[in-house]
Order: sequence, then C-alpha cells, then structure tokens
Amino acid sequence: MQDYKKIDYSKNKDVVLRYIPGHFITPNSHVNYYMDLSDMKARQREARATGEEMADMYLATDVIDTILCLNGMEVVGAYLANKLTKAGIISANSHQTMYITSPEYNASGQMMFRENTEHMIRNKKVLILIDTATTGSTLRSAVGSVHFYKGHVVGISAIFSVATQIEGYDIRSLYSTRDLPDYASYSSGNCPLCKAGTPVDAICNGFGYSTLAR
Repeated sequence: MQDYKKIDYSKNKDVVLRYIPGHFITPNSHVNYYMDLSDMKARQREARATGEEMADMYLATDVIDTILCLNGMEVVGAYLANKLTKAGIISANSHQTMYITSPEYNASGQMMFRENTEHMIRNKKVLILIDTATTGSTLRSAVGSVHFYKGHVVGISAIFSVATQIEGYDIRSLYSTRDLPDYASYSSGNCPLCKAGTPVDAICNGFGYSTLAR
C-alpha cells in the first residue's frame, strides 16, 4: 500500500481527508482511492472539528429530531448535534434534545430498528450522516428505512461524496470530486482496473480495510 496523501479543509486545519490511490473493493463497487476517515470518526479533536463543520451546513434548518449515523459516524454525530443545539436548532422531542442513533442490519442486509429504538425514527425529522457516498446504495437503503418507519428525511450529510443528490435529497459534503476530480467508482463487472490486470490492494467497508496477500 502506498503512503497516505491528504487534503486539508480550507476552513479548519483539524478536518483532514486522508486517502490512498490504488485498486480497492467496497461492498458496492471498485474504486481507485481508499478514504481513511478513521481519525475523523474516532479521534476526539478531529471528530469534533468534523461535526462542527458539518453543522454549519444546517444552521438555517428549523427542526432536527434525530441524527441517523451510518458507518461508525456516531462520535461525529454527537458533536454535530451539540453544535446545532448550541446554535438554536430545535428538536420536537419532549426534552428538546436530539437522538443520535444507528441502524441494525438484518440477515438480508436491510436496515432495521427494534421496538426500543423505533421511536427515534417514527414521526421524527431525521438527518442522515455517512462517511463516504460513492454509488449511493447505502444512502438509498437508509432513506428507504426512514420512510418505512414513518420518519421524515430532512437532510443527508457526508464527509466525502461523489453524488450530489439521492432519492431527491441533496447531499451536503465537506469534500467531493471537486477535491479529487479523478476519483472513480466502477461496478464489479465493468472495472477497467480489473480488465487491465491491476491487482486489488484491499477490501474496504465502513470499518476500514484489509489488504490482500500477493
């Protein structure tokens, strides 16, 4: 694996996108960059900076009841909620505070909520928070799950996103293909890297990556 490269966020030196060029397999596609967002999601200073920068995108929003965190974004989600509540974004919840939650996955890979967490989605205004959005498959599943449980999607936020819109909802992201214009995502059956015989560097998902022995 090559060394990390990085892109600094212009507004905050603690928000740093780290990435590695190569050939990577995700659950939904093959990509030519691996985004390592581990520190942004788990290190206190970077997670706080990331959450607060994402909060600035929603300071004109009237109500957010729940932040639905995907791919380990709960720490960022908590700082995002803290900044929003301090800025006066209200919640319709009985204690005027926001829920920060994440879905469970059933045997078919569908997102679900049990009886003790369903109330965090049902009739709530939900902001969906994800680390990266490439094909949009995970976000489509999240939007469908919120609708299934009678919630209302009020926004989608990502640290890095290729797509700008999913299911009619705008995706607000800190980084995009403006920052990495040669970023590419391919279906497994139509990957030019595979066709060129380029070895796979690692298999990736929301938890991280596992390199392949050569």
